[in-house]
Amino acid sequence: MGLLIRDDRQMKALTGLSQAQFDFLLPVFSALYQATQQHTYATGVASGTRRRTPGGGSKGKLPTMAEKLQFVLYYYKTYPTFDGLATPFGMARSKANENLHKLSPILYDTLVHLELMPYRELTTPEDLKAALQGVDRLLIDATERAYHRSADDAKQREHDRGKKNSIR
Repeated sequence: MGLLIRDDRQMKALTGLSQAQFDFLLPVFSALYQATQQHTYATGVASGTRRRTPGGGSKGKLPTMAEKLQFVLYYYKTYPTFDGLATPFGMARSKANENLHKLSPILYDTLVHLELMPYRELTTPEDLKAALQGVDRLLIDATERAYHRSADDAKQREHDRGKKNSIR
């Protein structure tokens, strides 16, 4: 079934990518998916648990590589519940969960392979400077975070400001 994408605007709205960007990712995603499937097949044959040859069994709701990539990109663009993810693709929510967990690592590997994966951990100031190379202004969100009160009365008094939160 898959998403019915009519134009580039709709492609960007549903996946976060233009058609050209999608077409750039697709061959690498497809090659990595095939390699993963081949490894799974070889592991199953070696362990004796494999019962079907590659391509055997039911075809599933995401028969093409393009639909598989659309599925995982749609999830990361919109973050729906599994019911909301499953419905446009005509599958059960449990299959949506299963497909997402199968395809997400392949998308990650695709982005790493194409050197498109952004920095995730910056442990030193030098790492931060390297990541921000060419940036002349940095804004830091300093939003206050909730503090969980200690159950220990003595510890709680150390952090108490003495202010009452009453609504009048």
